[in-house]
Amino acid sequence: MENQSRETLLIVDDDAVNRAILEQIFAPQYDVLEAESGRAGLQRILAGPERLCAVLLDVVMPEMDGLEVLRRLSQTDLLERLPVFLITAEASDSVLKEAYSLGVMDVISKPVVPYVVRRRVQSVIELFQARRRLSRTVESQKERLLRQAEEIIELNQGMVEALAAAIEFRSEESGDHVRRIHDITKHLLLHTELGRGLESGEIEEIALAAILHDVGKIAVPDAVLNKPGRLTPEEFEVMKTHTVQGAELLGRIPQLRQHRAYRYAVDIARHHHERWDGRGYPDGLKGGQLSLWSQIVGLADVYDALSSKRVYKNAFPREQVLEMIRSGQCGVFDPELLRHFFAVEEELSRMYQKGGQV
Repeated sequence: MENQSRETLLIVDDDAVNRAILEQIFAPQYDVLEAESGRAGLQRILAGPERLCAVLLDVVMPEMDGLEVLRRLSQTDLLERLPVFLITAEASDSVLKEAYSLGVMDVISKPVVPYVVRRRVQSVIELFQARRRLSRTVESQKERLLRQAEEIIELNQGMVEALAAAIEFRSEESGDHVRRIHDITKHLLLHTELGRGLESGEIEEIALAAILHDVGKIAVPDAVLNKPGRLTPEEFEVMKTHTVQGAELLGRIPQLRQHRAYRYAVDIARHHHERWDGRGYPDGLKGGQLSLWSQIVGLADVYDALSSKRVYKNAFPREQVLEMIRSGQCGVFDPELLRHFFAVEEELSRMYQKGGQV
């Protein structure tokens, strides 16, 4: 049982006497493997580097000398994980310089002094063992933190979706509306030039933020929110407040303020009813004053509203939906945004076919 926990050390030397001397020095603490040439030693190292704690390498050997073994090892990352010591009588400046440049851990001159070589080698082995333990600990902590982060992201996303779905159900619409807004937003950013310059994580955050575009409707009275007929001018003014109310509501939820999607969500909630010509609400923004994500969600919202049945209307035919958007009957949008939207609209329309998806 004791031998199972012992580290293994490899001695590479063509001289049997030298190997015996080194084996006698290290056998009390380590299991010792031997190789009679540089080529054989290299093969043993490459066959199972994880089994070795150190390599003692002679310089002058037939077939392949110690420096050539080092050159081969330096082409891999093994010298960062496995300490190699040169044991040599040829300790010239040129040998030392090349050996250290290749990554050798130490150069020990022959004839060896047993207690000196044992201590020098053992100290380095212990250092590498400590580094491996630390690396494993860091990796374990990293994995644990990543798992926790993923759980937090899933929890936050679930909270966002639940909040948005609750608003949709209150307005007598299915939660499918917010899911379609999410999917349309994501599709436009992923599959057109609109998403150029955005990383995949940012696109995911914008799509998640889009789910909360109408969260402010929670502050709109039921009589206005679910009115089956046309709203009066006074009622429409009340409905319009959902943009400002939504942004303020998001700002009052501390957990959301810490979410990476928060900055997108606040902007979208407040500005998804702004229009390219400045005739939208609540701030009358126009042109370049509008963020890309609020414009995309605004268009997605109009497209979905026209394509879906609501308490006050039936779904319009697809051709009529496209004509209403193209002609500006439901608001004026950035011409470039519309160009990209129409380029992929056929794919988006599959969401409104039975069992279809983008």
